[in-house]
Amino acid sequence: MKTTTLLVLGVLAGMAATADRSASAASISCDRECLRGTMTTFLYALLEHDASKVPVADAVRVTEDGVEKPLAQVGLLRTVTRLRGYRQDILDERTGMAGADVVVGEVGAPVMLVVRLKVVDQKITEIETVATRSRGDGLIFNIDGLSAPSEEMNYAPRPEQLTSREDAIKAAMHYPTGLNAAKTFAAVNAPFAPNAYRYENGQVMAGPKCKFAPGCESITTQSLAIFERLGDVSTRVIGVDERLGIVWLRMAW
Repeated sequence: MKTTTLLVLGVLAGMAATADRSASAASISCDRECLRGTMTTFLYALLEHDASKVPVADAVRVTEDGVEKPLAQVGLLRTVTRLRGYRQDILDERTGMAGADVVVGEVGAPVMLVVRLKVVDQKITEIETVATRSRGDGLIFNIDGLSAPSEEMNYAPRPEQLTSREDAIKAAMHYPTGLNAAKTFAAVNAPFAPNAYRYENGQVMAGPKCKFAPGCESITTQSLAIFERLGDVSTRVIGVDERLGIVWLRMAW
């Protein structure tokens, strides 16, 4: 089982607050559609096995499953044979980051793929990919549960529903804090809505529709004892989609 997890959290404010929309140099050079288009170009380059179609900067850093390598040596450029229907974009205009959770095919076998691109002056300066190919990689691997991205994660809140970038990150960080406490999320006062849920590798693992284990119907009070054997998790904020209220975290044990 891989010890790295990429987590997407949808965060709305409990009170009305307008997000800070001040643009950075990165966002001016590549807005949401530019970031989305760059991700699309990268995914089709994988499908067509053609690294020359990736618009990279002169100095680009590439990491595949935690291993740094030249772009031409990325295995996915040789193995991807299909782009399936699932794709969830996370677009951080302020930092020029395009992220995507997608499902691709490798000679007929489904692969859960996470991609992060850093874009500067409309050129990719960083590429990071993590692939989950089986239960051996991800423990949970319910590919049939990932036919299309959810409406909830693609709902665009009204401006008054959004909190600031800083407060969104603060709310999201309750999640790894709760895991490190290894009791319940209630123990760290995580601000979950009553219908909050966790969807993990295609399966509901917590929330109103959860049937995975007794007590999983509430993400707030669900036991986190299983994480005691993993130890503390280190967390990195990958990006914040300020338009959709999404915080993207990378957590590693």
